[in-house]
Amino acid sequence: MEEKKFKRTLVTSALPYANGPVHIGHLAGVYVPADIYVRYLRLKGENVLFIGGSDEHGVPVTIRAKKEGCTPQDV
Repeated sequence: MEEKKFKRTLVTSALPYANGPVHIGHLAGVYVPADIYVRYLRLKGENVLFIGGSDEHGVPVTIRAKKEGCTPQDV
């Protein structure tokens, strides 16, 4: 088996838009699969860095702000 060149694995989850409330679809479609993968790698003894976030500057946020008559920052 080939030795790894890098000692750490970086895993990121997809970025959900901030244009609405968090719902079960965010968990099932975004966070849970990535979390399961990270836990699997850690069980194997690998050094894993898991990073998540949100997309606050996407078009859906701008559209919702326009509909609500506020700024994207208020959404």
